[in-house]
Amino acid sequence: MESQQSKQIGSFRTNWTKDLLSGFLVSLIALPLCLGIAGASNFPPIMGVLTAIIGGMLVAPLAGSELTIKGPAAGLIVIVAGAVEELGRGNNELGWKLALGVVLVAGAIQVVLGLLKVAKLSDFFPLSAVHGMLAAIGIIIMSKQIHWALGVNPALTKGKEPLELLALVPHSLSHPTVPIAIIGLISLVILFGMPKINNPIVKKIPPALIVLIVGVVLGQVMGLNGAQYADVKPLVNPGDFALGFNVSFAGMTGDLLPIFLKYLLMFALIGSLESLLTGKAIDILDPKQNKSNLSKDLFAVGLGNMASGLLGGLPMISEVARSSANINNGGQSRWANFFHGVFLLIFVLALTPIIKMIPMASLAAMLIYVGFRLANPKEFAHMWHIGREQLAIFMVTIIVTLATDLLIGIGAGIALKLAIELINGVPLKNLFRADTEMKYENGQYLLKINGAGVFSNYLGIKKTLEKLPKEAQVVIDANNTYYVDHTVMENLHHLQREFQQSGGKMIMEALVNHKPVSDHPFAALKKSK
Repeated sequence: MESQQSKQIGSFRTNWTKDLLSGFLVSLIALPLCLGIAGASNFPPIMGVLTAIIGGMLVAPLAGSELTIKGPAAGLIVIVAGAVEELGRGNNELGWKLALGVVLVAGAIQVVLGLLKVAKLSDFFPLSAVHGMLAAIGIIIMSKQIHWALGVNPALTKGKEPLELLALVPHSLSHPTVPIAIIGLISLVILFGMPKINNPIVKKIPPALIVLIVGVVLGQVMGLNGAQYADVKPLVNPGDFALGFNVSFAGMTGDLLPIFLKYLLMFALIGSLESLLTGKAIDILDPKQNKSNLSKDLFAVGLGNMASGLLGGLPMISEVARSSANINNGGQSRWANFFHGVFLLIFVLALTPIIKMIPMASLAAMLIYVGFRLANPKEFAHMWHIGREQLAIFMVTIIVTLATDLLIGIGAGIALKLAIELINGVPLKNLFRADTEMKYENGQYLLKINGAGVFSNYLGIKKTLEKLPKEAQVVIDANNTYYVDHTVMENLHHLQREFQQSGGKMIMEALVNHKPVSDHPFAALKKSK
């Protein structure tokens, strides 16, 4: 059997030109985003780029996926910034070093989780709660970055909670620093406008790169490096790109320990969940239909996070926007991620003087755009289309997250989902345990699901199906259920696709006594009385 190393060498020889080009194009997108994500996370901005360099050059050869791009993600800004603020108690320099300890230990936990092959546990979370968590993160990102884009003194927003930041938006809109606000506005027009231009040449140009160039030029023309703007910190201060051990484990002792443990749980849980969901999404988009080994990928990301925490970087995940760009740019293998890391290393070594000329408003605009995509109004409409109960879970997750934190928010979404299942007739005994029967007759497997098929017992259903040969012919009969939820319907659709790719077939018998809660193809199905 061909070794993994031989496969990688063969892939390099075959695809290196395409991967080199895609890696370069992705690095142009990644550079400003990494700077912006790190700055918004209260880390030295250059450490965001260091994280992506580690994600490309160290993690890519070890990863369990071919086309995902590893690096810092906007979805973790809220957690990282919170860790720095709470652990440092107002001292960001100290908070950064203490947060690095959390990143390193969380990475070690991810390594263990990868070895234990627990990636499948990502299927436990209801999709509406996950999307609600991501939308809440998007709103939180926008709530802070809009003030930076307007050139408002950072002291005004320091230490404020998301709802307080949102309440300050009218004040910031009426008290902008005009030159900075002009750069922020132009940047937003570019980011939202360029994707709407149906020109093949324009489509190939990363909007973030144009924002970077325009921002640097306008910043110099408007004299943002002048003393009169010192209070609003208009230009990026990237910090020094110097390898050294900055990590501190002092957060594991004394009265900081509860804070350390809270953020350790969030880093390990939410970071792993985001990375695994991205891996699944990119497998669907992959033209070659590669199937990722998600447990191996989680192991590699954990190693990357340990290295990143040791050297001063942020937690990394498989990042969905950059991974999608990799596919669109013609990336063929993991070498695209590796080259993206190499180019970022070249950029920080050669272009640091230019990086110091980037307006903070340009980076803020990029993050506002990312936040808007996470909390896009279309996402709310999509949830309504799936079913009113999905919208309720989605909204509760958002509201509770904004009012408290991410862990409580997603916990509230899961709690509401469980309550809805009980209200819809799911037997208590089937809430966490799937009641299934498997038979083989007439050349095909028949899987009967009794009682209920819901997110909280889906792992049992999936485990039963995964034991079958992928080229098998499978029929699923759920006529004896009271309720089949949206998460199960969508996950079964993805499994159906996997069987089809392997030469098998999976179909679901029509549920003649069930009614869908909406006209969405993956809507929950409830048994008629």
